[in-house]
Order: sequence, then C-alpha cells, then structure tokens
Amino acid sequence: MTAAVPDAPDPLEAATQATRSLHGLSTELTARVPQLLEAMRSVGTGLELHSTLDRICETAAELADARYAAIGVVDEEGDGLSDFVTYGVDEDVARRIGRRPDGHAGLLGALIRDPQTIRLTDLSADPRAAGFPPGHPPMRSFLGVPIRVQGEIFGNLYLAEKNGGGDFNDYDVHMVRVLATEAGIAIGNARLYEAARQRERWIDGSVAVTTALLSGGDADDALTVVAEQARRLADAAVGIVLLPAEEGGLEIVAVSSPRPTKWLGVVIPPESPVVEQLMEGEAVFVTDASTDVRMIHRLSAQYGPAMLLPLQSGGRVLGALATPRARGAREFTEAERTLGTQFASQAALALMMAEAQRDRERLAVFEDRDRIARDLHDLVIQRLFATGMMLESAQRKSVVPAVQDGVGKAVDELDVTIQEIRTAIFALQQGPAEAPSGLRTRVLREINMAAVPLGFKPAHRFLGAIDATVAELTGKNLVAALREALSNAFRHAGASRIEVVVDATVTLPDGTAGVRLSVADDGVGLPEGGRRSGLRNLARRAESLGGASWCGPGIGEDGGGTTVVWEAPL
Repeated sequence: MTAAVPDAPDPLEAATQATRSLHGLSTELTARVPQLLEAMRSVGTGLELHSTLDRICETAAELADARYAAIGVVDEEGDGLSDFVTYGVDEDVARRIGRRPDGHAGLLGALIRDPQTIRLTDLSADPRAAGFPPGHPPMRSFLGVPIRVQGEIFGNLYLAEKNGGGDFNDYDVHMVRVLATEAGIAIGNARLYEAARQRERWIDGSVAVTTALLSGGDADDALTVVAEQARRLADAAVGIVLLPAEEGGLEIVAVSSPRPTKWLGVVIPPESPVVEQLMEGEAVFVTDASTDVRMIHRLSAQYGPAMLLPLQSGGRVLGALATPRARGAREFTEAERTLGTQFASQAALALMMAEAQRDRERLAVFEDRDRIARDLHDLVIQRLFATGMMLESAQRKSVVPAVQDGVGKAVDELDVTIQEIRTAIFALQQGPAEAPSGLRTRVLREINMAAVPLGFKPAHRFLGAIDATVAELTGKNLVAALREALSNAFRHAGASRIEVVVDATVTLPDGTAGVRLSVADDGVGLPEGGRRSGLRNLARRAESLGGASWCGPGIGEDGGGTTVVWEAPL
C-alpha cells in the first residue's frame, strides 16, 4: 500500500499545522509530545554540519521507532545526491553494500524529482523502487519526508523498518514532519557556520601565502607554501603550482603531496586545451580528471575532481594553481570554487608584489656591487699596485739575498691577490642576463661571489662531464644548494677553509646515475639545538628531485667543521 501525503508549501506553516493537530488527539500522541520536544532540542544543538545530520538521523529513528534512518543531501544540480548519511547500518553492512546511492534512479531519485511526504507499507512493492544491492538489509515499511532549508530543498529524511514489524502511522508522519522542519532550521544554521569557518580558513591561508611571498625568503620555498595551503584548504590530494615554461606550456615548479613525487620540472605542453584556457585567464573545473578529454597529460589519470585556477592579477596571468582530489572523491562545491578562485587571485597579487620587491632588492644589490667593484678597482688595487712597486724598488736596492728573495715572494703574492680581486670585480659587475649557462661556470661564479664576504676563495674540484650530463632542473637546484651551503658557512661556521666538490660520476642508492655536491669547511660545526631551516631547504630540494641531502664531519682537525652533501639524479 502506498500513501502520498501532500506537503504544505511553507515549511513553517506545515510545522504549525502539524503542532496544532496534536491538540485534542489521542492519549498516545499527547504522551509523545515531550519526546518530540526533546528531539527538537537535540536536533538544534551543535553547529558542525555532518554531526548535525548524524544527530537528525538518530533522533528521527528514535522518534518514529524505526530501525533505520538516512538523509540524502541533494546535489547542486538538483538531480542526484551529494551525500548520504545513515543510522542503523553498521560498518560491516555498509562495506558489503559498497557504493552509496547516487539518487539518479529508484525511489530515492523519485523523491528528489518530486519532493513530498511518502509512506509505504511495503517498500519493495512500489513500482518506483529499483531493488536493493547485494548485502543490503531487508526493509519493508518506509517513510520519506523532504527537508527544506530557507524554502529550498536540502534533501530527504528516510525512515525504514518500523520496529515490531508494524507500519508508520499518521502520528509518525506528524512527528517526523515537525522534526524535519526543525532539522531544516538546524541545517541552515550549521551551513552558515560551516560557510563562515570555510571562508575564515581560506582567508588565513591567503594571509600565510602573502606572508611567505613577501618575507624575502627563497622564492621556491614561497611557491611551496602556496601549493601546501591550496592542498590543505581545498581538501585535495595534491597541490601544484605551475609557471610558464620557456619552451611553451606550463612547468610544475612546486608540489605539495603527502608522498614524495618526481613532478618538479614536468611541463604540461602548450597544445593542452587546459593550458590554453588557463593562459587566457579562465578557471577550469573538472569532474573527473582521469576521464576528461581535455586532460591530455598522464599525471591526470590518478585523480578525480579538480580545480585548475589561473594565477591572474591586473590582467596578467603569472601561472596556474591545480588542486585535484582523489578518484571517487566528492566534487568541488560552488562555494569552494569561488573561494579557490579568490585564493588564486590573492596568491597572484602576492606573487606580483614579491616579484616587484625582489626587483627592488636586486637593484639595490647591483648598485651596491657596482660601488664595491669601483672601490676595489679605484682604491684597493691601486694601493696594492703602488705597494708592489715600492717593494720592487726596495728589492733592487737591497744587497742581502735573503731580503731580495723575501721581497720577491711578497711581490708575487701581491700579484696573485690583485688577480683574485680583479676576478671578484668581474663577478660583481656581471648582470643576470650575462650569467653563463654552463653548470661548471655557474658553480665557479657562486664560488667567486662567496669569496668576497668570506675573505678567501673556496677550493673547488669537478669530476665528470658536468655540463654535458647534468639536466637543467637538477643543475639549477644544485647551484641553489651550493649558494645555501656557502651562505651557511659564511654566516654560522666561522670557517677559514672551504672545499667544494661537484661529482657527476656517482651512483645513487637506487642505482640511478646522479650528481653529488659536497661543501666541506673547518668551522665550528653544527651547534646543538640550532636552527636547521637552511638544511631542511636543501633536503626538500633534493627529495623533490628524487635525491637526498645530509651533513657529516668537516675538514678541520679531528673532523672539525661540517660537510654538507647534496645529491640528485642527473
């Protein structure tokens, strides 16, 4: 037997009518009024949405004396279910049933298309029923009531299998209707609270990104912060930052993932439809990245819903931000898409501000380097040259052989010093556009640059075909690691001797060919409890490429000092 009970158009009016109808009815119904009031109080407590839905299911089942209860949350398109919360079905049964209903077919789909209160004596006999999947518990009696939030259909409350084998009666319908109205109010409050918390989290994430980008630290580390915050806020499987590649397309420059990846440096080709849309400033929302024909790169095969957002500010597209979820995960809601787009815009603005800040800092550095180079050339070299001429004059006037030899050695040392200063001047006057592309030359340039603040030139040694075998991405990270290691030696080690070795003939632990950078000093070593942020940066760079980084004894007496080792695949 099927009974369809027409709904009043206004939920509040329905609740009022249902409450009025309690007056003057049976003793049974009157006795259940305190239970209804307690149920309404229980439903109204708490603000977390999913726990509110759990509480509504449990309360409705107790109120109507049902064995099972569920709430099907209608998706944004209004033709299926985005969530399905149950009561009375334990984990083992849920595991046997497998995938939860999507609401596209059967009785649940009919209730979505025509939301009204429905009471059934035998669920399986209804022509709209599509049957139960294997492992599903038997259900006969059924009661379905729509839940409205601010006049909009939120979902449906389902009750099944009246305890004792009976049917749901009119009293149950009245009670559950009133409860559904109260549930709508509670769900509305929970949704508002959840939306406020969600906006707060995204705002906090934007602040963290802006702070990281404008802190003046390493640009790669700041981009990693963008990827980490995006992954956390979007509840994604991975966060990826992409910037335009020299050969076209978008290159992955930062990745946040719970597992190590080798995606840094991967280029999404320019013929990808997604790249074209992103570079035009359009956001791309994908339902299933593993099947979407626009996702032509193999990396997309392991993901489901995805947001791909342009990093755009002031009409300029700086790159893109990707936050894919795992296959089978829920799709991004409209609110999440809006918040993600706003986050990407804020990150792009921070990137532009950071770029402008770094340009100003670089300009100040170049101006300072020009001043230092002029002073070295005009003052130091001239004085050293004059001192050398004075010594040569004294050498010629002396008749003591030992004095002549000593003065000659001093003049030779001055000549070497003058040549080293001229090399330093040349390095100081080189602009970024003039920097040579060979890895060997870039390493030498870093060593020469470090010689100025150190007060001496670190020794260096190359093994293997450095320029021919080391890939550009690995070389770029190796130079950055060298710069970090030399900076640490200057600022913290108090070293008087440093040796740099770049070896492109090593074999990594997994058997692949690699390159190893070693920077050894005779300084004070690593202090106990000291900061390790620089060393963590080195390790993160190496691990992102599939390599590793560690520290060991130095080259001082009895192993004094520190040796920093950094290695990665060629």
